[in-house]
Amino acid sequence: MVKTLLTLLFASAFAFPLSTPAFAQDAPAQAKPAKEARWEGVVIRSDKDQSTLTVRKVGSTLERTVEYDSSTRWVSQEHGSKKVNDIDASQVKDGDRVICKGTWATKGATLHATLISKRLSH
Repeated sequence: MVKTLLTLLFASAFAFPLSTPAFAQDAPAQAKPAKEARWEGVVIRSDKDQSTLTVRKVGSTLERTVEYDSSTRWVSQEHGSKKVNDIDASQVKDGDRVICKGTWATKGATLHATLISKRLSH
């Protein structure tokens, strides 16, 4: 009797971990949120009709296109300051230093910006 109970106990302890992955697969798969990307540099070209900025990385020839839309937040901030000022797209000009945050398009050449921060010098 004791031998039978021990056999059943060990069998259930062995079978339970094997059955839980099967149940876990039934749960709906949740899409991972896109990782926030960052691109910073100097604005080389701005195209208000296409809602894009071409930003060249400082000290490099690498350029990326940054797309923005009505949901993009525009701010300006001095280096080292905690104070952030809300601005609009018209205040960012060619030659300005910017930090852009958003998500990369599938090819990685275009950043869909959720935030564009114009960097102000002292």
